[in-house]
Amino acid sequence: MLTNAARRRGLRPPTATVCHASALTSHPTVTLLRHRPLGLARRRRNPPVYRPLVDLSTMEERHIILRYRLDRATIHELCAQLEPALMSPIRQPTGIPPLVQVLSVLHFLASGSFQTTVAMSSGMSQPMFCKILSRVLSALTKYMRSYIVFPEEGDLVTVKGDFYALGHIPNIIGAIDAIDGTHVALVPPKDDEQVYRNRKNYHSMNVQVVCLADQYISHVNAKFPGSVHDAYVMRNSSIPYVMEQLQRHRVWLIGDSGYPNLPWLLTPVRNPRTRAEERYNEAHGRSRRIIERTFGVLKARFRCLHMTGGSLMYSPKKVCQIIVACCMLHNLALRRQVPFLLEDGPDGGVVAAVEPVESEEEEDDGDDTDNRDTVIQQYFQ
Repeated sequence: MLTNAARRRGLRPPTATVCHASALTSHPTVTLLRHRPLGLARRRRNPPVYRPLVDLSTMEERHIILRYRLDRATIHELCAQLEPALMSPIRQPTGIPPLVQVLSVLHFLASGSFQTTVAMSSGMSQPMFCKILSRVLSALTKYMRSYIVFPEEGDLVTVKGDFYALGHIPNIIGAIDAIDGTHVALVPPKDDEQVYRNRKNYHSMNVQVVCLADQYISHVNAKFPGSVHDAYVMRNSSIPYVMEQLQRHRVWLIGDSGYPNLPWLLTPVRNPRTRAEERYNEAHGRSRRIIERTFGVLKARFRCLHMTGGSLMYSPKKVCQIIVACCMLHNLALRRQVPFLLEDGPDGGVVAAVEPVESEEEEDDGDDTDNRDTVIQQYFQ
C-alpha cells in the first residue's frame, strides 16, 4: 500500500509476484521494483514498413534492357553464377535476394545515379545498397578472366581476318589505347590529389583497353591515375609479355602516336613524306577507329563511366572494380547479342555519338621503326 505522500508524488503501486518464504531462500536475488508515473503510457513502436522490391517478372523485355543493359535470360544467368558468393554464410546476410542485389548494381552502373536514387527504386535503404554494391562488385570481378580473354593461338586467324576487313592491314589482332580524352572521373584522395589530375586538369583514372574488331574488350588495365602517361601504363601491363609470346605468329597491335614503335605495335607516321606512308596512315586510322567506337558504346551503355554521370565518389580501388565490371558486362552483352538501347532519342534507343580519343605525344626513346617500314614497303607501295 502507498502512503498519501506517495500518491501525491504520482507513484503507482508496484507490480511484483508474491514469493513464499521457501522461494526467497532458494533464490536470494530479488528484483528491484520500478514505479511508473501516473498517466505516462508505454511507448508503442511503429510497425515496420517493407518497401516493395523490384520484380523482374512484371517488366517488359525492352524496359529490362533499357534499365539494366542486359536481357532477362542473361540477368538470370549472371545471378546464378554470383549467387554462391552473394549468399555466402561467411558474409553477414542482408535479407535481400541475390536477384535484387544484382539488379540494383546493374541499374547503378547503367544510370550513373546516386546511391539513394538507385536504392529507392530497388526497394532498399541507401546504407544497404552501399554494402550490396561492394559485395556484387567483389563477386563479379573474381570472374574477370572468364569474361575478358586475350585471343589465343587458335583464334588468331579469325581475329586477323576481322581486322583486315576494317583497314586492310594484315596480321592485326587488336587495337590498343587508353581512355584519354574521356578519362573516368573520380573524386581523388586528399593525400594524393595531384597524382590523379590529368593533363585536362580534372581528376581521373587512366584506363588502357585492347579491343577486337567486333568491339570485344580483350584486355583492360584500370589501376593507374590520370596523370600517368599512356605509354607508361602499357609498359607496366601484361601486354608486352603476351605479345612477345605471340611474335612467332608475326602479329601486331595498333595504337596512336602516344605509344612507341615496337616490334609488335604499329603506330602512325607522324610526318608522312611518301604516298605509301599516307596510304598506311589512312589504313591505320580506319583500323584504329574501332577502339573509339568501343569507348563510345562502353560509356553510353554504362553511364557511370561518362562525364555526364558525374565523378565517381569512391576510392580508387573501388573505381577500378567498377571499370572492370563494366568491361565484363559489356563483353557479356556482346556475346549474348543483347540489343544496344538507350533511353534518349526519338526511337527510345539510339547509339550515342562517339567521342574522339586524343593521343598524347610520346618522347623519342629509341623507337623501333624497322617493323613499321617493312609493313609499308610490303603492303602499301
